[in-house]
Amino acid sequence: MSLLPAAVRGWRGLSVCKSCALRRFSIQPAQQKKIPNRYLGQPSPFTHPHLLKPGEVTPGLSQVEYALRRHKLMALIQKESHGWDGLDHTVILLSNPTYYMSNDIPYVFHQDTNFLYLCGFQEPDSILVLQSIPGKALPSHKSILFVPRRDPSRELWDGPRSGTDGAIALTGVDEAYTVEEFRHLVAKLKGESNIVWYDLRKPVHMELHSDYMQPLAEIKARNRNHIQGIRHLVQNLRLIKSPAEIERMKIAGRVTAEAFTETMFASRSPVDEAFLYAKFEFECRARGADILAYPPVVAGGNRSNTLHYVKNNQLIKDGELVLLDGGCESSCYVSDITRTWPVNGRFTKPQAELYQAVLDIQKSCLSLCSPGMSLENIYSLMLSLIGQKLKDLGVLKSGITESNFFKAVRKYCPHHVGHYLGMDAHDTPDISQSLPLHSGKQSHVGCAGLHW
Repeated sequence: MSLLPAAVRGWRGLSVCKSCALRRFSIQPAQQKKIPNRYLGQPSPFTHPHLLKPGEVTPGLSQVEYALRRHKLMALIQKESHGWDGLDHTVILLSNPTYYMSNDIPYVFHQDTNFLYLCGFQEPDSILVLQSIPGKALPSHKSILFVPRRDPSRELWDGPRSGTDGAIALTGVDEAYTVEEFRHLVAKLKGESNIVWYDLRKPVHMELHSDYMQPLAEIKARNRNHIQGIRHLVQNLRLIKSPAEIERMKIAGRVTAEAFTETMFASRSPVDEAFLYAKFEFECRARGADILAYPPVVAGGNRSNTLHYVKNNQLIKDGELVLLDGGCESSCYVSDITRTWPVNGRFTKPQAELYQAVLDIQKSCLSLCSPGMSLENIYSLMLSLIGQKLKDLGVLKSGITESNFFKAVRKYCPHHVGHYLGMDAHDTPDISQSLPLHSGKQSHVGCAGLHW
């Protein structure tokens, strides 16, 4: 029989140290454990001191920041769970799997951003669990990672894995176990005293979902405590950026802006779109970007009217404009910039008039970005400004009716004024664009433009 009190036992009844158990009542991560002096499944302060400072999980973001995010999520659950007094709460988020382009050829791994936001762990086939503590009110909780088992034969091919010791030391979570041990926790969640928070409708990892979560969901569906979605709560947190996040986004923006400038200098006529694509990606990565944020649009002439043109395989001829819509990902945060310029360095008169019209509209929209305004407000004003410019240029007749006016404007600008930006280019997609903007904490990208 264990001599430890119940509150100092692990989720499987296994003993854990008393200091770890007491620490669960705080948002502070565990007393920092020494990072193993070996390569992990991602950069660590030990192996990559040029990228991470001691205590950082990902560049610029500390264990404390990630712990605070988890604390805030459990505080939101506390607000959502009125009427469920006396019940235990368990949040489950799955990592992405490794995707393959063919047979044994993997795509570069990219972590699910909701999972990444809450723990910073960047290995596939992993599970993050946040559990309320019996007898303690939310947002008190413990955090658990289930990670791939250390396997020398697989690590020979796929690279090192962090293992349970590396996962705890790097991320600052309370406990870590191998993924195979997750079944023990699932068995404890089947009763009616447990509320499970998990995105059942949009599984991130189909194999982990079918092995563990689908059977659990079928059992929970038969009692009154159905599984609750968690995605919307995580997105509410991701919408507002911390100072550390804003600094990461500034770095991504600066890298991308410099890459744009160098790509413009490399333009000539004729030039292959693929060359400008390669130049842009090189300049981003040469400045420290991890990857591009999305397949860029590099479109000459009329091809720029295809909003998501990504073939980038045609010659751009003398006298044509080139549109580049691109961004990079740097330390988990992305940028998204679009610019248009004459490939030979000289605007024609009609090109200059259209460019100036769009630039004026863009500046007007930027001047409206202030607390209390929303993207939806700015979008409505943008449509009016575009319509007036189109009248000034003679594209729209001055006597056009109001009903036909906005229909005509949307023909030339079929997209919104902007979208939220963060860990994804189209960040927090479920969040309404009618919400008022916050001063210095809410990041978005403006997309004013004309498609001719």
